[in-house]
Amino acid sequence: MRHAVSEQPADAGHPTDTHAAGDRELVPTARGRTARPEPDCPVEAALAAVSGRWTTLVLRELMGGPLGFSELRERLPELSAKVLSQRLRELGGRGLVSVERRRGFPVRTSYTLTGAGRALRPLLIELYATGEALLAAADRPEAEAHGSEP
Repeated sequence: MRHAVSEQPADAGHPTDTHAAGDRELVPTARGRTARPEPDCPVEAALAAVSGRWTTLVLRELMGGPLGFSELRERLPELSAKVLSQRLRELGGRGLVSVERRRGFPVRTSYTLTGAGRALRPLLIELYATGEALLAAADRPEAEAHGSEP
């Protein structure tokens, strides 16, 4: 028995195509035309790369160049050493941060973004801009409710 999908013309689209799949800017390749979150979906991969509390701030600090653990703690004083260690380990596991340990006493450790880590810069910039727009939009209705509208 054959499935109807296998008898469709080659250009008919994937059976899991969604409504947005026709928007070539929003979904430029087949990898994103899924009906559910998939680990190999480019959007899911990007979100996974920056997921986790403090992750975006650690990435932001490393965008300026290599930093040691103590330097990161100084720049993010409210971030505990435990959570910083976890985030650096996760980022290393994702291939976004590399670790260099220099001999000596004490051993010096330096954290550097990899090429994949540096590739997140435009995403972080766009997330910031989008956040600003969302916050501004959220503030507008509040101002209008207090009689600030013309």
